[in-house]
Amino acid sequence: MDRDAYVDKMKAQIDQWNAQIDQFQAQARKAEADTRIEYEKQIEEMRKQRDEAESKMREARDASEAAWDDMRKGFMSAWDDMNKAFSDAMKRFG
Repeated sequence: MDRDAYVDKMKAQIDQWNAQIDQFQAQARKAEADTRIEYEKQIEEMRKQRDEAESKMREARDASEAAWDDMRKGFMSAWDDMNKAFSDAMKRFG
């Protein structure tokens, strides 16, 4: 996958995560106090994962083509890990 396609894919996933975070925040506002605390913890974890993904996306976007070729495997592995962590956090809302 070339760098631009990869960055576009990352951006689309981050946009989806932002929408899900917004949805969970709306649910948290409606929840009882003790449940709201759990929602807020999960939302904070999801935000951290999203922020890390945004950082990686910027790093990939700003890399030269030669650097991208060298970094591609590591980026893809890190992205997969972040995607899994975000998905795991979402499942806890289940």
